[in-house]
Amino acid sequence: MGSVTSTDVARAAGVSRTTVSYVLNDTPGASVSEATRRHVRETAAQLGYAPSAAARTLRRGRSDLVVCVLPDWPTGPVVDSLLDHLTDVLAERGLFVLVHHHRDSRALSDLWRAVTPQAVVGLAPFAADDARAMQQAGITVVGPVEPADAGAFDRSQHDLAALQVDHLAARGHRSVAFATTTDDRLRRFGDARYTGVQDACADRGLPRPGRTAVRTDEPATDAVRRWHRDGVTAVAAYNDEVALAVLAGARVAGLGVPESLAVIGVDDSPAAAVAAPTLTTVAQPVTPQSEHLAAVVLAALDGLVSPPWPDDPAYVVVRESA
Repeated sequence: MGSVTSTDVARAAGVSRTTVSYVLNDTPGASVSEATRRHVRETAAQLGYAPSAAARTLRRGRSDLVVCVLPDWPTGPVVDSLLDHLTDVLAERGLFVLVHHHRDSRALSDLWRAVTPQAVVGLAPFAADDARAMQQAGITVVGPVEPADAGAFDRSQHDLAALQVDHLAARGHRSVAFATTTDDRLRRFGDARYTGVQDACADRGLPRPGRTAVRTDEPATDAVRRWHRDGVTAVAAYNDEVALAVLAGARVAGLGVPESLAVIGVDDSPAAAVAAPTLTTVAQPVTPQSEHLAAVVLAALDGLVSPPWPDDPAYVVVRESA
């Protein structure tokens, strides 16, 4: 059986297709009585009529979509929370969020030309050419743009790592290592955070930290033993997943945490609070960031000035591991 059309609704309701169009599209100024409007809507509901998204897009020149572009990274608790909140806020405006994991193998323009969104939101910097092409097509662009805004993106990652070193140095640690991820998709984050650890150590007169890539699907035993042999007393991990692999490696190596090796992560993931020992980590202000992202998108769609970045900084959640 084919899908129900507006013609079917008009026939069943005993009205013209024009009247159905006026009612279902809430056409301003249409002279249709409230009783007829109610009758058409009830008939459409009974028949299971669903308006064509493609036709609506053609009429308006835009869909009801806001595309959120994620680079080719795995998502974690911070990104998940951002997307959840953005979806809830935009739903109140009758908008849908389409999450797109961008791959370099296909141009971003293929996406926005296919779905014609109202806005495209980037959680990482857009290429300048992509941003310009979307703006020229009348699409609202929300997010950093290369190269001007890339520095701020990298600095935010840099500052997270500096907080780790601040915490470790305050507890007397003089030899710090950086444990990064083996996932090449996160290289930019890892590089920025390693630079943050390096700079923070230099500012405090600490030795230059080494960088070791750690798998997250097995204990980082070899790395832990090497750090212990080299006199490293603390590890700043790229994120909580890497930190948990370091904790597991310390258990296998028979080293006490934090007695022989202090460990600090980033993200304050749910697993951090139930690790053994519980994991000290840097928490990002997810709720303020989520609210800010949603407010920036709405301001951009309404042609308003974007609100300032929230003052709530990242902070250290102190637990047993450091």
